Amino acid sequence: MRQQTLLIHPADNVRVALQDIPEGGEAGGVTALRHVAAKHKITTSFIPKGGDVIMYGVLVGHACEDLQPGELITTANIRHASGSFGVQAERKTDWEKPDVSKWAQRSFMGYHRSDGRVGTGNYWIILPLVFCENRNVQLLHETLTKGLGYQKSNPYETLLRNMLHGGEVASLNGDTMNARPFPHITGIKLLSHTMGCGGTKDDARTLCGLLAGYITHPNVAGATVLSLGCQNAQIDMLKEEIEKRSPGYDRPLVILEQQKEGTEKALMESAMRLTFEGLTKANSQQRQPAPLSKLIVGMECGGSDGFSGISANPAVGRVADRIVALGGSVILSEFPELCGVEQELSDRCVNTTLAAKYTELMQTYASRAEAVGSGFDSNPSAGNIRDGLITDAIKSAGAARKGGSSPVTDVIDYPGWVQHPGLALLCTPGSDVESTTAEVGAGANVVLFTTGLGTPTGNPVTPVLKLSTNTRLATKMPDIIDLDTGPVITGDETLEQTADRIMELLIASASGQYTAKAQALEQDDFIPWKRGVSL
Repeated sequence: MRQQTLLIHPADNVRVALQDIPEGGEAGGVTALRHVAAKHKITTSFIPKGGDVIMYGVLVGHACEDLQPGELITTANIRHASGSFGVQAERKTDWEKPDVSKWAQRSFMGYHRSDGRVGTGNYWIILPLVFCENRNVQLLHETLTKGLGYQKSNPYETLLRNMLHGGEVASLNGDTMNARPFPHITGIKLLSHTMGCGGTKDDARTLCGLLAGYITHPNVAGATVLSLGCQNAQIDMLKEEIEKRSPGYDRPLVILEQQKEGTEKALMESAMRLTFEGLTKANSQQRQPAPLSKLIVGMECGGSDGFSGISANPAVGRVADRIVALGGSVILSEFPELCGVEQELSDRCVNTTLAAKYTELMQTYASRAEAVGSGFDSNPSAGNIRDGLITDAIKSAGAARKGGSSPVTDVIDYPGWVQHPGLALLCTPGSDVESTTAEVGAGANVVLFTTGLGTPTGNPVTPVLKLSTNTRLATKMPDIIDLDTGPVITGDETLEQTADRIMELLIASASGQYTAKAQALEQDDFIPWKRGVSL
């Protein structure tokens, strides 16, 4: 018989319902006092009013009333709470390295860059240095993608024509319109935004740092940047940020300023000619074998549910540990969703300097949110709460499992980048698109994205592999889910077996042998974080 509930940690006083439990039903040694839907939590012992609610072995809430054994926890009877944290002298960096002998000799087929990094794609990107150039970069992108065979036919245009003329409904599967003259260019991608002027000088510097992260990204073959000229985000500022990330940057880079070029026609003709020349050069790059140590894997979640912390996230955490053991890099971000596990992560930092940096970033972020009348407790969305993530600390304790158990080797403030192998903590919002955008800007050449409710989130230059926490989602939304971790919930698969499947998918995607669903849908999400309060 399938297990009905799960006690995640021996210290917990709540259990997770793995399936619906009727009122009066047995639930891990207690009787359910009311109906408990799958993914929600039920108390295992008496918790007095004001008492601690413990899950994943950490404080996740306080009881708003006396809670009897077998009670369903809700937003009405518990409130968010998390433990205090700080920098301790003792480091807890010992960890049980996984056996990676199975993967030690494996490789992926990637694009080798002169700075030593390896890309999983070979994209040309087009971007504005300021929002005033959005129209011009869009026109350039449309012209190049259509003329060079990267634009997919829009199936819905055909459907509309058939509806207008009473014809049969056509297939909704689009394909490229014509052959590509640059077969080794994976795609031409547009990174438009609404920033670059009108904000503070710090905003401009931050934007230039993020854009430089994409221009120097190992998945990027070259770039075209259009500037107006008078904005805060200046070309020299962008070049400084590029040099920081890739000294002596040698990939094709086209930067044009409209106020110097003159007319739109002059600007666009120069952009077309120089970009074509750059594409010709970048097309010479071809995939070559690379060790798995060259992988930089971003760990992300969005549309999380009550199963996220017990299926997809811990499975991804096991993959994270394997990548670290192989000499690769892992990025764990979404700082509002690390609330409640700060002490554990601080203790795992390899030195007190990193621990202090992490602690300061978390405290500063929390205080900024509180200053405008919010806080990390506001992070869970309506969908999160409906599916069992009642407090931010519950959500965070499960989300943190994506980072595995290895020591923290770096703490990066936005819009920084990965410079060391191992597990890095990157300060970003919990918003999945802003966070994914930042992870890729920091160098992630593949992203593992867990979801329990379903989200189409992708990225212009990095494959975002979507992992469902439950089989129902994978069945309902197969067009956006790349791998189902639901068998962990049903007991048909162990976390290690699921991690094996994720590893194989990761390698195939990095090698260009598998196209992520978000890539196929051209879900090219790019949202810079304007430094402020975004949870």
